[in-house]
Amino acid sequence: MTIAADYVDFAVRELRGVSPTYERLALAVSRDDELLARLGELPPGKRQPNLLFGVVRLLGGPVDDPAAFRGFAVANWPAIAAEMRVRATQTNEAGRCAVLLPVLAALPQPLALLEVGASAGLCLYPDRYAYRYGDHRVGSGTPVLDCAATGLMPPTRLPRVVWRAGLDLNPLDVTDPADVAWLDALVWPEHSHRRERLRAAARIAAADPPLLVRGDLVDDLPALAARAPAGATLVVFHTSVLYQVPRARRDAFVDVVRELPGHWISNEAPEVLPYDGLPEPPSEALHNVLALDGRPLAWSRGHGQSMVWFG
Repeated sequence: MTIAADYVDFAVRELRGVSPTYERLALAVSRDDELLARLGELPPGKRQPNLLFGVVRLLGGPVDDPAAFRGFAVANWPAIAAEMRVRATQTNEAGRCAVLLPVLAALPQPLALLEVGASAGLCLYPDRYAYRYGDHRVGSGTPVLDCAATGLMPPTRLPRVVWRAGLDLNPLDVTDPADVAWLDALVWPEHSHRRERLRAAARIAAADPPLLVRGDLVDDLPALAARAPAGATLVVFHTSVLYQVPRARRDAFVDVVRELPGHWISNEAPEVLPYDGLPEPPSEALHNVLALDGRPLAWSRGHGQSMVWFG
């Protein structure tokens, strides 16, 4: 798609009814020839709305008004472009654990978790959070992660995790204020609940930091997986990560992860990680497919707000 079409698609699929502020911005950018031209000068993987909006927020720019946003972006484009070239959308949304939990809880325990594209590793603590699926609650910790789940019986237990590790090209440190500021900038403006959840999850991670390794998802995955303890079920997982990876490297990653012992959980858009015979999504908002070992199980929303099970 063109850059303009990408911004329209993002507005419709992810932002509509979820972030009116960013929906307005995305649609405004899609119609702005000057901003589109400047975005076109960036590498293809550095043009996405979340990255642009997050960098503007990080630099103190306005996002509430499209005209003010445009003025700031044009006046400060060299600084914005420089940040976009070196950063990535590393949204570390602990709420995604609510989608992963039904699969994690059903696997042979205990678990050794390895997240690809881990950012600061906040999704490596599914055993430390509490969950609410409608009236059904699991766990007693905080934060409490809400998920509207249909088509499945919610899990009755938390997983037992004995090892947690993450692989990322640029792992973030929740004890570093600058890294936390970037994670905060990636939270959408209206989402104060997600900002509070981020801070609560960051406190959990800071108290018991995971093993985070700087590395490539193809070249460095086998060595990190080999460090998982014997007697634990290795689970390699990722959510909304592979869209940032070129197609050839995605295919190579799938080949590598299928050869590892244990299990593989993916939660990605079907155009990024395709499957045959998928049912139609119940709505445009449910745009990720949760899969176990390459077998699709459910449609899910990007931040773990809801899921519809079909597997």
